[in-house]
Amino acid sequence: MQKLVLASNNPGKLREFRRLLEPLGITVIAQSELGNPETEEPHPTFIENALAKARHASQLAHLPALADDSGICVAALGGAPGVLSARYAGEPKSDTRNNAKLIADLAGITHRDAHYTCVLVLVRHADDPEPMIAEGVWDGVVIDTPRGAGGFGYDPHFLDPGFGLTGAEFPLEEKNEISHRGKAMRLLIERLRQRPLG
Repeated sequence: MQKLVLASNNPGKLREFRRLLEPLGITVIAQSELGNPETEEPHPTFIENALAKARHASQLAHLPALADDSGICVAALGGAPGVLSARYAGEPKSDTRNNAKLIADLAGITHRDAHYTCVLVLVRHADDPEPMIAEGVWDGVVIDTPRGAGGFGYDPHFLDPGFGLTGAEFPLEEKNEISHRGKAMRLLIERLRQRPLG
């Protein structure tokens, strides 16, 4: 098995990436398992943050690294929370407080169109001049009342109108078929099949 370090300590993301990459013979290790700290995410775009995180994790672990930067972008809020999605309500990170702030910021606004964006960046080594980049988008609307017990982040408030379910109501298999991360992962897996890690 080829080892790959994941530049995230999010247990939900770790589970998803492990399950999706295992069939390719790739073992995903969280950077926290190696005692490596998270890096700063100072950039205004998902792609810049993901690339910075991947290079940082690869440099510390001396392994190929995968990073994702993702978040929810709400049209009525000019694309916010965007890259600040995980820390929308400040530190320490809290899904509960982030969701409360989002709903408060949308009070009185009827136009609730939003989308999740995920940008994945995989580097074979810290100075990789050709990082693999894959992007996925999931369209929906923000609802005031949370629904569902699954997922994480803004999922209970993110409704896919086509299915009539929130991100937190989808069974994991179905969510991976339509979610931003699922779409980005399928693109990345396609590229890894063409250019394997090992």
